Amino acid sequence: MIDPLWSWFFLAAAAIAAGGVNAVAGGGTLLTFPSLLAILNPISANATSTFALFPGSLAAGFAYRKELALCRPHLVRLLPPSLAGGLIGSLLVTRLPERVFASAIPWLLIAASILLLLQRPIARYFGTHPHAAPTSKTVAIIVFFQFLVGIYGGYFGAGIGILMLSSLAFMGIPDIHQMNAVKTILAAAMNAVSIVIFILSGAVVWKYALLMGLAATLGGYAGARVARRVKPDYIRAFVVFIGFAVAFYSWFGKQ
Repeated sequence: MIDPLWSWFFLAAAAIAAGGVNAVAGGGTLLTFPSLLAILNPISANATSTFALFPGSLAAGFAYRKELALCRPHLVRLLPPSLAGGLIGSLLVTRLPERVFASAIPWLLIAASILLLLQRPIARYFGTHPHAAPTSKTVAIIVFFQFLVGIYGGYFGAGIGILMLSSLAFMGIPDIHQMNAVKTILAAAMNAVSIVIFILSGAVVWKYALLMGLAATLGGYAGARVARRVKPDYIRAFVVFIGFAVAFYSWFGKQ
C-alpha cells in the first residue's frame, strides 16, 4: 500500500521543525514522535524518530564547530556518561513501559526550565559567577546528572536539550551558543548508541527514517546558523519557553 502524499509531506515538515528546535533548545522528539505514532507502533515510532533526528544533531554540531573548539574539556567530561546512559536507556526500551518515563517528562522539563531561568540569581546566591570554573563537587554532580539524562535520552529523549542546558549553565561555559554546541554533540552521542540498539532490533522503519533524517539535517543546520546570529539572552528566553511548552504538551497533548 502506497502512503498518501500528505503523510510524507507531514513527516518531512515535522522533521525539519524538529531539527531546528533541537539545534536551539531541544524538544524536537515531541514533534517527530507523535507524527510517526499516527502511522507506526510506539516502539517503531520511537526508533524511527531517534534515527531521523540523529543527522540533524550532526548538522547542528557542524554549524556550531567554532563554539565546539572552545568547549573540548566539557565534552571530554560529559561524553562518557552520555554514552553510558544512552546505552542503558536504549536497552530499557524493550523492558519498561513508556509511561514510566513519560510521566516524569513534564516535571523534569519544568524543573529544568526554572533552573535555567533562575541560573544567574542562583549563582549569585551561592556566591559564584556563572562563567567561573566550576568546583570539583559541581562537576561531579553535573556528570552524574548527565548520566541520568543519558538514560532518559536513550529511552525516549523528549526535552533532553533543555535538561542539559540547565546543568551546562553551571559548568562555566561563557554563553548559551557554546552551551548549545556542547548540548548538540552530547545529544548526538546518546542517539548514536540508541540507533545501534534499534537497528539491531529491527525497530527502525527505513522509508520514513531516511526521508525524515534528510529533513532534520536541513532543519538542524539552519536552526544552528540562525541561533548563532541571535542575542544570547533571546536564545535563553526561547529555550525556557520551549521547556514550558513541551512540558504542557506532555501533560495535555495526549489527553
